[in-house]
Amino acid sequence: MAVSRFIRFKDEQGSIYYGEPCQDDLAGNLVNATVMVLEGNPFDGLKPLGFEAKVAKILSPLESTPIILCIGLNYKQHAEEANLNITPYPVVFSKPADALTGPYDDIHVHPDATPKLDYEGELTVVIGKDCKNISEEEALDYVLGYTIGNDVSARNFQMPDVSGGQFCYAKSFDGFAPIGPAISMTDAIPDPQKLSFITRVNGMKRQETSTDDMIWPVSQIIAHLSRGTTIRKGTLIMTGTPSGVGLFTPDGFLHHDSVVEIELKGLGTIKNRIVFD
Repeated sequence: MAVSRFIRFKDEQGSIYYGEPCQDDLAGNLVNATVMVLEGNPFDGLKPLGFEAKVAKILSPLESTPIILCIGLNYKQHAEEANLNITPYPVVFSKPADALTGPYDDIHVHPDATPKLDYEGELTVVIGKDCKNISEEEALDYVLGYTIGNDVSARNFQMPDVSGGQFCYAKSFDGFAPIGPAISMTDAIPDPQKLSFITRVNGMKRQETSTDDMIWPVSQIIAHLSRGTTIRKGTLIMTGTPSGVGLFTPDGFLHHDSVVEIELKGLGTIKNRIVFD
């Protein structure tokens, strides 16, 4: 039986497993859910072991990543709210591997990054095998699956008058890339341009969109990123955020103890508390 989605978790004894939750469990908090335990690994294959376990803690569905590639200004409505022109190619930046964190983990923020801390709910692509110079037509064949991400951003380090408008430093702090809770395989998500998601801060809706508002769809993004460049398996691609970020919302920035929830229909919800260190 093919695995449709997987999580990575600790059971009540502290052992770490991959598991397959049912679709209904994805709608809520997966802690205390009972899931089918899987053997293998995401890139060589996962299959049921024949027994279930109770989830005590949800971990990042990927243990590690080579790099997190990110796309900026990829939703038409976000470009409009930012009053920015759409360029022939997307903005591309990256986050380092240590930005990766779990779907329910607290995000600890350095004091210097707190003044204009922002959220960005994003569909996130997981690359399943190395690729280079691939076409749009074959791009989705290299996708392992899809998950939810939050491109946490310290805007005070991103503004043009502070740092020339560069993106990487403002977005590369440890823990600034929570993903999860599950990775849904491509068989379960046949069209990544027909997904809807909502971002909430402290229970209040901030972002709501469908991925059909993307300027560059997933296939174009992968083809563009692979031009003359090897994308390694396990690479994450955050595909951009819609309108409604804190930068353009009155009193929209995150504070100590703010809770950011990003729900992507059919893929579950990540929920992270912000902790100012």
